[in-house]
Amino acid sequence: MSRGVWVKSGAVVALLVVGVAARAATVQNVRAWSGPEGTRVVFELSGPVEHRAFALADPDRVVIDLPSSSAASGLDLVDPKGAVTALRSGAQPDGVLRLVLELNQPAKPKTFMLVPQAQYGYRLVVDLPPATAEPIVRRPPQTTTDRGRDIVVVVDAGHGGEDPGALGRGGAREKDVVLAIAKKLAAEVDAQPGMRAVLVRGGDYFVAHRKRMEIAHEARADFFISIHADSYRDPTAKGSTVYVLSDKAASDEAALLLAQRENASDLIGGVALADKDQMLARVLLDLSQSAAMNASMVAGQRLIRRMSAVTAMRRREVQQAPFLVLKSPDIPSVLVETAYISNPREEASLRSAKYQSALAVALRQGIVDYFAANPPEGSYFAANPPAATPEVVRHVIARGETLSGIAERYQVSSASIRRTNSLRTDVLRVGQVLTIPRS
Repeated sequence: MSRGVWVKSGAVVALLVVGVAARAATVQNVRAWSGPEGTRVVFELSGPVEHRAFALADPDRVVIDLPSSSAASGLDLVDPKGAVTALRSGAQPDGVLRLVLELNQPAKPKTFMLVPQAQYGYRLVVDLPPATAEPIVRRPPQTTTDRGRDIVVVVDAGHGGEDPGALGRGGAREKDVVLAIAKKLAAEVDAQPGMRAVLVRGGDYFVAHRKRMEIAHEARADFFISIHADSYRDPTAKGSTVYVLSDKAASDEAALLLAQRENASDLIGGVALADKDQMLARVLLDLSQSAAMNASMVAGQRLIRRMSAVTAMRRREVQQAPFLVLKSPDIPSVLVETAYISNPREEASLRSAKYQSALAVALRQGIVDYFAANPPEGSYFAANPPAATPEVVRHVIARGETLSGIAERYQVSSASIRRTNSLRTDVLRVGQVLTIPRS
């Protein structure tokens, strides 16, 4: 285990990281990401290494020294991001490899090592928080009496930056496809009268799970939806799934919030817990959490009904799981696994702009369905109920499917499918689109 010690003297701020034993390593590659919380630079290494990092001013730069180490030929930061404008490297007389990040603003480096995981080996991470942290935008809800306030939908694209998520066999990365879907969903929500979207991340950078929850609270969200893409070792696994928080995870989160309530400045369900005794705080938290979880289940089922029109569902009922991003005790929250990126056919769909758009429309329709039936007090939806949109379910025929199997899946009769689609026989062709009648 290593420990970091800050030493400040004049224009120099240093971070000395002391390891158990000195090791030599080769810096094989470098990449960077930038987001609202600063810039992250990741050095890929051949093994763990001691390192020392410090900042210099006039001009602003960060220096990282690696004892007895070397850099691969042609090491370069191809695409500088955020605070970093360039990378220089060179061997010192004492055998130390010196890496210099040239900056466009002052920064205090925070460094840590990551051990091998999945396709990655050892990594040295250098975080460069901005000199002045950008506050999360808090947009007050619109409250004009004749219009009503907007319903705020926070759209969370999973993973990002150093965390690519699941990888498809054709090269698709979960972080990329879910960001594309999230942006399309946000555009759909913004186009819906009485709704406004807030994106957790708008680019390729990582946001910590609890930070994602914070962003939802800062935005005063009415609804939180996290977009992901599933993966499994069996490449034939397919379908979408909608999750809400499990009871056990909710109970654990409640215990954590109660233990921290003395330091809590946030409101839970519109009420501060910090000044409440243990029993009252527990009752208030339970009420808020139960309402949010029930709402999540109802909203999740609405999403499934709409998604069924554009994609196969692995589960036609809402599932429960202990996903951390779903733990807000006062915001209805769902996580959507849009498809299996490990399935080549579904990976191709995830990369398709047409599929992304169709899925975004379905998700927006599901959210609208939920709030049309459950409009928040004072909202535009409460004052102006949206007209019901017919729920047309269409099914694209995949290889091996039969009419009887499709009828059983949607719980309708084969005869009603034939009538609705003017089919003379039960013979189907791959790619054919069927309209599924209501049961």
